Amino acid sequence: MLKSKIVINMLFLCMGSLLFSQNENRSILIVTSNQHTYGSTTLNAANHFAEIVLAYDEFVKAGYQVDFVSPNGGAIPIGYLSTSDPVQKQYLYDSKFMDLLKNTRGPEHINPKKYQAIYYSGGGAAMFGVPENKKIQDIAMQIYENNGIISAVCHGTAGLVNLKTKEGSYVYAEKKVNGYPDKFERKEAEYYKAFPFSIENAITNNGGNFVYSEKGWDKYFVIDGRLITGQDPTATRIVAQKVLEAIQNLKH
Repeated sequence: MLKSKIVINMLFLCMGSLLFSQNENRSILIVTSNQHTYGSTTLNAANHFAEIVLAYDEFVKAGYQVDFVSPNGGAIPIGYLSTSDPVQKQYLYDSKFMDLLKNTRGPEHINPKKYQAIYYSGGGAAMFGVPENKKIQDIAMQIYENNGIISAVCHGTAGLVNLKTKEGSYVYAEKKVNGYPDKFERKEAEYYKAFPFSIENAITNNGGNFVYSEKGWDKYFVIDGRLITGQDPTATRIVAQKVLEAIQNLKH
C-alpha cells in the first residue's frame, strides 16, 4: 500500500513538472522601445498602445504568458491611445498591465529558450534603440533558430532590418516582408526626417521582398515561413492570431 502511494505521488510530481514545463514554453515576447523623442529632436515619440494591447489581448486569452522587453528595461512611453476602443480603455485602467509597461525587462534578463515567438510592436519610438540593439537581435534570432516565430506590425518591422542568421544572411532575404511603407509616411515632416532609415528601403536593399497594400489601413499582413508582418495598426489582431496559429502548426 505504501509503495502504491509512493508511485502515485511520483506520477503526480512528474505530471506537475511536465505541465510546468509546458506552461513555461507557452510564452511570447513583445519588444518595445524606451525612446521618448524622434531622434535628437524635441518631438515626442511613443510606442503604439493599440499595437501592444490588441496583440497582448490575443496572446493572453490563448493562454500564453507575455513578457515585455526594451533596450534599457524599465518604463516605456506610450501614445496613439484611443479610449473609445473598449479594449484599449480596459488595459489603460488595468494597473497590473500598466505595471508591466512601467517595468519592462532589459535584454539581459531574457532567456530566449522560454519563448515560442517574438513580436515587435510599432509606433515612432520603434525606429530608435531597438533596431541597433545587438542583445535584442540575438534574442530574436535564438527564438527563430529554435523554430520560433518572428513577427512585427507597422514601424515594429524596423526591429527586423538588422536580423541575421548564423550564416550571415538577413533573416528576411528572399522573403516577403511587410511594415509601414514610405507611401504613407509624410516625408516632408520633421518626424520622418529624424528616422535613421526607411524600413522599406532597408528591407529591399538587404535582399528582402517588401510588399504592402496600396490602399492601406485594411488589415494587410504577409506570412513567409516563420516571418509574420503587418502593415499598420489595423493588422495587429490578425498578426497576433496568425502568430498563434503558426505556433500551433509547428507543434504538429
